[in-house]
Amino acid sequence: MVRSAVKLMSSIPSDLNAETSLNGFNAETISRIFDLVTFKVYAELKSEAQRSYLGLIWWIAEPLLFMTIFYFVFDVLFARDIPNFLAFLLTGLTMWHWMQSTVIQCGNSIIGNRPIIQQVVVPKAVFPTTLVLANFVKFLVVFLIMIGFLLAYGIPFSWGWLYCIPVLLTAILLVSGLGFLLASITPLFPDIRVLVDNGFRAVFFLSGIFYDIDSLSPRVSELLAFNPFAVLISSLRDSLMHGIPPESFELFWIAVFSLCCLAIGLVIMRKMKSSYAKALI
Repeated sequence: MVRSAVKLMSSIPSDLNAETSLNGFNAETISRIFDLVTFKVYAELKSEAQRSYLGLIWWIAEPLLFMTIFYFVFDVLFARDIPNFLAFLLTGLTMWHWMQSTVIQCGNSIIGNRPIIQQVVVPKAVFPTTLVLANFVKFLVVFLIMIGFLLAYGIPFSWGWLYCIPVLLTAILLVSGLGFLLASITPLFPDIRVLVDNGFRAVFFLSGIFYDIDSLSPRVSELLAFNPFAVLISSLRDSLMHGIPPESFELFWIAVFSLCCLAIGLVIMRKMKSSYAKALI
């Protein structure tokens, strides 16, 4: 897989490889970059499916396993008074698992492709882009199964489900922005991975996955509204379980924040390209 990727990357014009000129962005170069990203996405999905005997099944089983544990703890043991708690929990866990895993994997994407980077100069944005797309494909598989579960559970279909489209598009922007930013910083400061892992553990409990944010005190709810993960999870639930549209302003500020993170990450990748080669030796 590395050899094939290197061959594709070597076909990209040197001015683009060096990331110092925009002259390489002709139709042929864009086509080669598209082929490279497509190949990397396919290779990533195939490689991950072959790492365990369960393969694709594990992509579905993992969030279901967490759902079972949290359902037992919070609904059976503590008897939380939330209508349709199983559906409530599944939508939250599915959304969280996709966003969290994508951002963390993007953070390690440049370091994880050290063998390729050491053989050929390539736009570093290719690596987090690959992971964002590959993880979104996996998420869509789980999402469609989740929709089937909601129907079987008794959640009726409504055209309000279409409100989940802007929510998911905003979520893609968020994971891309945070993922690119982390991918650009992690090779220079590898210890940041420890901070990110522990940070996500804290954010997990502040995102309303197994409790309703609206049931908290107004002050706490207002504070949690600054957590983009909590906003997106709540918005997805509202669209799928109640047919309620998301708040436009909330999606807007998350999109702006995500685009700022994305722009900063791309600038760092461009400015620090020579530092990456030294850091990955």
